[in-house]
Amino acid sequence: MRTSITKALITAAAGLVLAGAAATPAAAVPQQTRTAAPAVTTATGNITTWIQGNVRKGASTSYDIAYTVTANQQLMGVCWLTGGTVDANGISHNTWVKLSDGNYIWGGLLKGDTKGGITTKC
Repeated sequence: MRTSITKALITAAAGLVLAGAAATPAAAVPQQTRTAAPAVTTATGNITTWIQGNVRKGASTSYDIAYTVTANQQLMGVCWLTGGTVDANGISHNTWVKLSDGNYIWGGLLKGDTKGGITTKC
């Protein structure tokens, strides 16, 4: 009999707790402020070199060399643009990719197409 009374008391207490929670006005529950997520651009992405070459401070060989990359090195491309034409490795074109560090790499050094897969023009 005690077990039945204990179960009844527990059930009644749980019902009171739930009723109290349901009766809490919505205004009393703090609301989190949501901000819009930053826009994600499809311009950036990993690009990979297929051969060693120079990364430059501008989109032409007339700019200083910032650093040299090795074959199969991954870089973060931001966008592509038309710059100085380069004739090297049996390739000739004027497409350059701007990197996340602000420097530029000639598309002839990249795997894939002349833009390394970057789709957005600078």
